[in-house]
Amino acid sequence: MNKVTVATCIQAKQASESGLKILLSKNKIRISSFLILAFVQIASVYADTAKKIESEISERSGSLIALQVCSGCHGKTGQSISNQYPHLAGQQKVYLRIQLAQFKEHLRKSANSMAFMWIFGGDLNTQQMNELAEYYAAQAPMKGEKSDSPLIRRGEKIYTEGNPNSGAPPCVLCHQKGAVGSAEIPRLAGQHANYLYDQMNIFKHTQNRPNGQAMMVLTHELSDTDIRAVSNYLGSLNSEEQ
Repeated sequence: MNKVTVATCIQAKQASESGLKILLSKNKIRISSFLILAFVQIASVYADTAKKIESEISERSGSLIALQVCSGCHGKTGQSISNQYPHLAGQQKVYLRIQLAQFKEHLRKSANSMAFMWIFGGDLNTQQMNELAEYYAAQAPMKGEKSDSPLIRRGEKIYTEGNPNSGAPPCVLCHQKGAVGSAEIPRLAGQHANYLYDQMNIFKHTQNRPNGQAMMVLTHELSDTDIRAVSNYLGSLNSEEQ
């Protein structure tokens, strides 16, 4: 093969590689353009859907929202199945109203609050929040789950008498006898034990619960075992097998 032929082959190869690069570059541009267009279309559909849902929710009564929206997590009567979501049945009306307002204003900042309640609560108006609070407060009180935990008696003692060793005051001072709560103080009797445990740890380790100064102080005086004991005790109250 002479020099001219070799040079020709090299030039042809370079031209081919150059053409391939141009083709790949054009394809990348096309793919990028396609992805951008798809993203814009999806975002547009999502925005339209969100507006439609917001519009539909704004026209519903609180009780209808409870049955059609909230029931997915909290149950139709406020008796939730999953311990990730609290029972709302028989909860104090004033307490519920305050919490809904705090979700709407993004003041409660736990993971579930941000993932769910910031979205749903943000679309509620004042009347709907009042109606939702009235709806759940009017339901039969939440039912606890029978527990064989050896910590039950310890939890009861802390709830009714406090913990003199750590200086923690008795919970009954605020949450009332039977843990039924009052006004802005929530009912705890029959609440999911795991949910209560998680919430008390939020009070103890974070500042993600507004108006929780008293609980922040109290939980700092409780050990993890104390918190588990109180949660198990409260979660067992009002159980049908109690």
